Amino acid sequence: MSTNDRIRWDRQYINSPGAEQPSAFLREIVECDAWQDLSGKALDVACGNGRNAIYLAQCGFAVTALDISQVALAEGRRRAQQQDLQIDWQQRDLEASELDSGDFDLVINFNYLQRSLFRPIQQAVKRGGHVIFETYLIDQAEFGQPKNPDYLLQHNELLDLFRAFRVLSYHEGRCEDGGAPAFRAGIFAQRAK
Repeated sequence: MSTNDRIRWDRQYINSPGAEQPSAFLREIVECDAWQDLSGKALDVACGNGRNAIYLAQCGFAVTALDISQVALAEGRRRAQQQDLQIDWQQRDLEASELDSGDFDLVINFNYLQRSLFRPIQQAVKRGGHVIFETYLIDQAEFGQPKNPDYLLQHNELLDLFRAFRVLSYHEGRCEDGGAPAFRAGIFAQRAK
């Protein structure tokens, strides 16, 4: 595990524990009656304080939540225990570990971009399973963080990366993110059966 990354993320979560409410895009997808019943095993990649993992567990998913920050995982674990939710919290350096292949009905990734994970994320989804992915676009540099283009999606990049999946919902552009303007792209897609 990269000690520097772990320390940096631990400090960030000590200073700012992060949002408690699940992602609006995740709620929109899960609560929409237009899609088949989403259920089963879910993987939350780079879960942070577990806001989305907790929401999925509340919805009946068996959730595995991965993050490098022990501080963030401890906060998520504390919040889940208060609600008697069972979540498998795992500290992982995503740059140095693998994802279980073909094991999950749903894989989610919010606000974290590591391009080397796209293929493993796709392979972690069972045939017929789903992925929900949302993060910042290159235009986000106009508003603030993040600014590093390595951590910002190019226009249509998610569509290109999930070309082998059936796209069920997609958005890209300016939106409100926790009350602040942001440029984001998000995709809800299904792996072929």
